[in-house]
Amino acid sequence: MKGFSALTGIGIAEGLIHWQIFFVLCTAVGLTQAASNFAAFCVAVVFSFYVNMLYIFESRASVFGYLLFIVLMGGVSFGIGTIADARHWPGLMTVVVFTLINFLAGYCFFRYVLLREQR
Repeated sequence: MKGFSALTGIGIAEGLIHWQIFFVLCTAVGLTQAASNFAAFCVAVVFSFYVNMLYIFESRASVFGYLLFIVLMGGVSFGIGTIADARHWPGLMTVVVFTLINFLAGYCFFRYVLLREQR
């Protein structure tokens, strides 16, 4: 189950987890969008990392490179949430914008960096 279809399935599952946690933290718990977006990203990325390690990565894959990507995207998630708080975006707009950035950046990272190293 390698390749684009696997990455797409894992990405969609990660996005669904992120959205659910974001809305629970933002609406039910009352956290800011920045904190909610960052926390939701952290939980969703743990799922994604585990599943990617099982199905996508080979033994010679750069785990350090992937962890660096996760740290950078965590910063992006907090940054998008901060912008959303400052501009009073609705929560749906926040998660849509971040999800699009995350999917695009994740696809480019896997396609052109991580999986390229495995060839």
